Amino acid sequence: MSDPYVKEDIQNGISTITFFHPAHNSLPGDILAKLTHTITEAGKNDEVKVIILKSGGDRTFCAGASFKELININDAETGRVFFSGFANVINAMRTCPKFIIGRVQGKTVGGGVGVASATDYCMASKFASIKLSELNVGIGPFVVGPAVERKLGLTGMSQIAIDANTFYDAEWARQKGLYAQVYDTTEALDEAVQAFAENLCTYNPEAMREMKTIFWKGTENWDTLLAERAAISGRLVLSDFTKETLKRFK
Repeated sequence: MSDPYVKEDIQNGISTITFFHPAHNSLPGDILAKLTHTITEAGKNDEVKVIILKSGGDRTFCAGASFKELININDAETGRVFFSGFANVINAMRTCPKFIIGRVQGKTVGGGVGVASATDYCMASKFASIKLSELNVGIGPFVVGPAVERKLGLTGMSQIAIDANTFYDAEWARQKGLYAQVYDTTEALDEAVQAFAENLCTYNPEAMREMKTIFWKGTENWDTLLAERAAISGRLVLSDFTKETLKRFK
């Protein structure tokens, strides 16, 4: 079984950032911190014109929060810090001056839907169904909510947040605006992502930077907002309901 990692590969102006965890690409705190750092550094690197964000493995893009870590949260501060990990990744993506292309090859759950939503342009395979499962364990998609709502609208976001047991297929996510395109195979997806990134490299980086600022206008308060949301999740994860539910998932 491979060890968890975050890797960056820079070629011809394209930074490809890949995260991986053997537990369906779930994201524990250390991987979230590495991801935040890698995205931030790629944003500062003059060699990089565009970023591709992807995960390792075949069938799951990201299973969201690490259950192992969730189960071990025993005080509000630890909870806040854990959920801040997702807030930090989303804020790093939001403030990064380069366009981030998402490459979503498979199912994505909870925090993973937040990561996909925080990309600037997201491409997926037909296997890339999405689910916001947080309510199932007695919390809610508080930290990722603003990013998901920005892409799916309040109606789409609240629908999948309330219907926490259901996977919504890639075509639904495309119609709602999360995915720009959906491909039949991972191979076709990879070809399209690469070609798209190469094309973006031919554009004026300054123009792209200005466009990104405009696209994210109105989110300037997210540093504070997502920290407040992380505190809500950190509190709820300590509730008797959530503690009991997590025991069952063990």
